[in-house]
Amino acid sequence: MKSEKSRGRRLNERSFFSASPFLTASLIGFAIFYFVPMVISVVISLTDWNGLDRLLAPGFMAEHFIGLDNYKAILTGTEFWKVLKNTLVYIVLYIPLMLMVSTAIAALLSRQRRGVGVFRVLYYIPVLTSWVAASLIWKSLLSPQYGAMNGILAIFGIEGPGWLTDEKWAMPAIVLVSVWKDMGFFGLILLSGMVGIDRTYYEAAEIDGAGPWTRFLKITLPLLTPSLFYVLIVSLINSFQLFPQIMIMTDGGPNGATQVMVERIYKYGFRYFRMGYASAFSWILFIIIMICTAVQMRGQKRWVNYDT
Repeated sequence: MKSEKSRGRRLNERSFFSASPFLTASLIGFAIFYFVPMVISVVISLTDWNGLDRLLAPGFMAEHFIGLDNYKAILTGTEFWKVLKNTLVYIVLYIPLMLMVSTAIAALLSRQRRGVGVFRVLYYIPVLTSWVAASLIWKSLLSPQYGAMNGILAIFGIEGPGWLTDEKWAMPAIVLVSVWKDMGFFGLILLSGMVGIDRTYYEAAEIDGAGPWTRFLKITLPLLTPSLFYVLIVSLINSFQLFPQIMIMTDGGPNGATQVMVERIYKYGFRYFRMGYASAFSWILFIIIMICTAVQMRGQKRWVNYDT
């Protein structure tokens, strides 16, 4: 018995040492590109560094250290709460719409019909388009002067709004563009979840006389909750990190109606050269995302069904 245990221990040690070169390379890469920058970011957030002076030079901390002043300035100022409100408005509009559109697309593409493969590719094309290209195209389409969107509305005698110049319409317009861009990715995830559902459930439901809508509500949705939970987590994190479409389409306007977290971080860091302030903003955003993710992870037990 002891010999078997010692033999197993030796095998485990041998496996560990044989894999250690690969693990070491990964750990070094993680330390260089993730851990060290994170530590430096924490240090910078405690300073008034402008991004131009030599970082961590002799006497750097004595000259630039200001403690938690950046965090206090952010949390006690009005701008942070306005930006957080804009971000929450985006989340409230984007996530439910994204879930509905992605689920509908997945349900349609899960049907085994001729030509369905072509439509699966077409729905995924927006995902392959870069955010820069997509944002520039949609900025042109939504232009109040020469945009195709208002041109189509004018055919029916409807005066189109200033999609990106009106404070009431700017964020909804950003949401619509984001849904268009992301629906193929999340739809593919939900499609894979639907395809993995055991067909015997549907066959038994059909024998019992359940219609398509009943089967969808009673079988598809409950068994799709793991995929829906993943989509919810990823879409929430992406929503807090909203950036390229804002910068290209509205630049935070009009009148700050589309100012969001990452947009503020970028501008404070690279336009106003307040790196310490931007770093503090980044860590506040990180804490918010971690709290929201932890709440979702804790609450998944109430509605996510892992029984397949």
